[in-house]
Amino acid sequence: MSVITISRGSHSYGKAIAEEVSKKLGYACLARDVLLEASREFNLPEFKLLSAIKDAPSILDRFVYGKEKYLAFTQAALLKRLREDCTVYHGFAGHFLVRDIPHVLKVRINADMEDRVKILRAREELSEKEAYRNIRDIDKQRKKWSRHLYGVDTWSSSLYDLVIQIGKIQVKDAVNIICSTVGLERFQSTPESQKAMEDLYLAANVKASLINLKRDIQVSVRDGVVHVKATTQESKELKLVQDIEKIVSGMPGVKVHIDVISVPFFPDH
Repeated sequence: MSVITISRGSHSYGKAIAEEVSKKLGYACLARDVLLEASREFNLPEFKLLSAIKDAPSILDRFVYGKEKYLAFTQAALLKRLREDCTVYHGFAGHFLVRDIPHVLKVRINADMEDRVKILRAREELSEKEAYRNIRDIDKQRKKWSRHLYGVDTWSSSLYDLVIQIGKIQVKDAVNIICSTVGLERFQSTPESQKAMEDLYLAANVKASLINLKRDIQVSVRDGVVHVKATTQESKELKLVQDIEKIVSGMPGVKVHIDVISVPFFPDH
């Protein structure tokens, strides 16, 4: 059993390929489902989160801990679904969030600009120039978004196990290539890789629960123990520890180790 993440530019056949792969393998297919779950955590309409993705630096930063909350809630929502295994995800940035999980096959789908323009013009009444500008702007926005949130370029081939250029290789060929590749032993889940996924999910879930306390809070899981690290002023250390314990104690099966680094407070004169 495996997980497949499919990254693609707009109008690049990625959605169609993801749906065909999931159908052929009998896997669940996820995309905007995760965004909907994250939007509920934000108490924010989905269309505003979609706008945030198109213009992350300005819109997300209007919220208190906007970027940090978005990342925490989206990662927790996505990992909650991916830990179930047998899933194809073709939404935003899934491969960034599970980059170190061995049984995740990370795929990038590219298509020639001419083909992308034809697809867009077939869907909307646009001139060739307008369609080209539309695609170019979306690509630019998504690059800015991924760099702002994750510090990476979605177009970099080094992020993926498999990069497929649609052209001579058609959609049906891409589907067959992906299904064949994910069948390799190296992409099958093992007790170790599944534990890594569970640990990642647990850390993300705890961080999402604590993000309102501290923007820079760090959470990791080692040997079943959740390690929470944060910095605060000496006078606020005890209160922060108590607040963390209060929140985490309500999460079933969580053992937590809290490491708070106190920093001196120097009032302005």
